[in-house]
Amino acid sequence: MDSRILLSYLLPLTFYVNAHLTSAAAADAASVEEPPKHLPPPTQSEPLEVTVDDKSDTSVTITWRPPKTIPANSGLDGYTVEITKEGTEDWKVANEDLTVSCRYVIKNQTTGDRLLIRVVAVNPGGRSPPATIADPVLVKEVGARPKVRLPRFLRQRYVKKVGEKINLVIPYSGKPKPVVSWLKDGQPLDSKRANIRTSDRDSILFIRQAERGDSGSYEMCVKVDDFEDKAAIIIQIIELPGPPASIKIVDVWGFNVALEWTVPKDNGNTEITGYTVQKADKKTGDWFNILEHYTRLNATISDLIMGNTYTFRIFAENKCGLSEECAVTKGEATIVKEVIDYKPTPFVEHDFTEAPKFTTVLNDRSTTVGYSTKLLCSVRGCPKPKIMWMKNKMILNNMDNPKYRMISTGGICTLEIRKPGPYDGGEYVCRAENTLGKVDTGCKLEVKKPLHADTDKDE
Repeated sequence: MDSRILLSYLLPLTFYVNAHLTSAAAADAASVEEPPKHLPPPTQSEPLEVTVDDKSDTSVTITWRPPKTIPANSGLDGYTVEITKEGTEDWKVANEDLTVSCRYVIKNQTTGDRLLIRVVAVNPGGRSPPATIADPVLVKEVGARPKVRLPRFLRQRYVKKVGEKINLVIPYSGKPKPVVSWLKDGQPLDSKRANIRTSDRDSILFIRQAERGDSGSYEMCVKVDDFEDKAAIIIQIIELPGPPASIKIVDVWGFNVALEWTVPKDNGNTEITGYTVQKADKKTGDWFNILEHYTRLNATISDLIMGNTYTFRIFAENKCGLSEECAVTKGEATIVKEVIDYKPTPFVEHDFTEAPKFTTVLNDRSTTVGYSTKLLCSVRGCPKPKIMWMKNKMILNNMDNPKYRMISTGGICTLEIRKPGPYDGGEYVCRAENTLGKVDTGCKLEVKKPLHADTDKDE
């Protein structure tokens, strides 16, 4: 081979080797060099909540939160993730460079190894105390993460009555088969009260006869290796409430009684929804409902019968129903008969006397010779007025002259003129008179000749 060609290949290689040796020497010198004396000691606290986020056959992914305390003057440079196999203390740094993220993937691990993992916060002053995952982490891929599939009706408070059976079936999933555990109020379940039956698909919480002591927060946890899922179930066992703590008659007036009472000492482990108020007459002793589903702690009982004596009692009510016992008033309420001194008002007879008065007066009118006509008016007065008709200031008498007919009925006065002639026209007056006075009304009557009479005369 040509020496010039060989030299062109060797020169870059020589420069690369020298540069690599120089950087390695510098790194060794830095590793043995002590930190500067002027830097402050590390004051940051350890990272928080280091947990496993994911796993595979060759890697483990972890997450954490920043330290609670971070120096204000220096801050943080980043985090170092360190690992060692279970049973050894040979801690190795997993990340060559500091990571500023709170999530890191530890790669190139052997399937089946159990690793202890810790995270250290680093700043110019040094390292923080390490935050270590409590349990060894198995390097193995998870087939399916555990999941509790809580039924919809259990996502809210589950209420049962005392003595009823509880049989809750909670499905779950996960691969390989998850480990299922139960807690009640943060403590292991009492096997004497609750039975747990777990299959490959679900876990059953069974209580044969519920008691109030079975109320509480139940937590189901399914775990596959380092992964878990939890679900909380609130169970409330209720029963009938006790009676109101006290009841008293506050006041009695008229036909009314005012009552007051206090809430029961035992509400049956659920809220009181109302009260039922009853009354009993001392004569019969029979109880009758006055108020139902009443929500206040005082009431006014009205429409009681005068002279009767009453006793009252009250039942409390919740979701289970009315209390078996009741609170009864110690005293009685008597509706006293009131003595009424009746003084009737003396009867004064109304004075209906009235002087005559025409309510409808006579009106002027005209008629034709030979055609009967009527003059009408109406009058009132007490005593009943006497009616008199006049023509041209002369009194008419229907007894003497059959031409005129005078009628007075119900205050309606009528003068009928039968087949009037030309001389029957004139001024007519109707006079009404009683002991209190008299009054007149008048009109003019015009009697016209028929037209056919002039025609006959011309012929």
